[in-house]
Amino acid sequence: MKSIPGSTPVGAKTGGIKEVARLAGVSPATVSRVLSRVPVSEALRERVEAAVQATGYRPNLAARRLRSRHSWTVGLIVADIRNPFFTTLSSAVEEVAYKAGLRVILCNTDEDPQKEAIYLQLMQDERVTGAIFAPTRETAGRLARQRLEFPVVLIDRAVPGGVHDAVVLDNREAGAVLARHLHAQGFRRIAGLFGSRSTTGIERHAGYAEALAALGLPARAEFVMPAVAPAEAAVRRWLASADRPDAVVASNGLLLMGVVRALRAAGCAMPDDLAVAGFDNDGWTELVGPGLTVIEQPVEAIGRTAMTMLLERLEQPEAPTRRVVLSGRCVARGSTAPARAEA
Repeated sequence: MKSIPGSTPVGAKTGGIKEVARLAGVSPATVSRVLSRVPVSEALRERVEAAVQATGYRPNLAARRLRSRHSWTVGLIVADIRNPFFTTLSSAVEEVAYKAGLRVILCNTDEDPQKEAIYLQLMQDERVTGAIFAPTRETAGRLARQRLEFPVVLIDRAVPGGVHDAVVLDNREAGAVLARHLHAQGFRRIAGLFGSRSTTGIERHAGYAEALAALGLPARAEFVMPAVAPAEAAVRRWLASADRPDAVVASNGLLLMGVVRALRAAGCAMPDDLAVAGFDNDGWTELVGPGLTVIEQPVEAIGRTAMTMLLERLEQPEAPTRRVVLSGRCVARGSTAPARAEA
């Protein structure tokens, strides 16, 4: 799908829709259909889009909104904008939307189902063209039983039943990969911290627990709010316990940060006092201590794929729903260096 320019520099000369139509050799109505993403032949679409580029034509979004049932705007509802995962993902979504002539409304829910309900209502009130959404488990359950007035592509979290398109990581396998990696490095008391508000944490816990069971090891997991402070508190409890773990898996970047902060406060070192593995290959994870072992998610690909799927859904509203599952990559660093043999 080729891009439709969404903006023109201030003061630049632009042609109107009639000029676009003349250059493309079509009627103004056909230009309007292409810009409205009504299905047309690929050859015709390419001619119109080439004329749009040549003339610098910029659609009047406000006028189009008055004439149509939606606003040529995409709602992007994320769980926690402080999490670098969602920051990077938001940038990727906006890039694809901008090139397609759409604008993005960004909403941050803080994993709060009430805020999610408010923002979904806002999307309806604003007559958005569609939305990209990372829901909590509670809201995901409701979405599985309802259809909204606009198409939705779910990111990072999916809902049962395949009611909505979704782009997710293979979370179960990613959790299992970290558990197996720590076992291969010689660790046997492998604890886990998992987010309690989303299906993501549940799936990663399932993979972690299944992998440990297959290895004949017990799982020691806690479900906490996906934030730094709860992770710190859990690690402090573990460090003070008689059967303290020798390794820990953190199921997202904020929990991983909490683990590191707790170890620093206790004067503990990785991996001698506690081996640490987690998710999201953010820049800071390479700089902390000996470097943190993480699952690197294809975050930009998730965002671009989700926005592309939404555009395709607009063109083919009756097509079967799709679930795209992407794979992560284990980046092994010093925080999970092989355990020293006990005397």
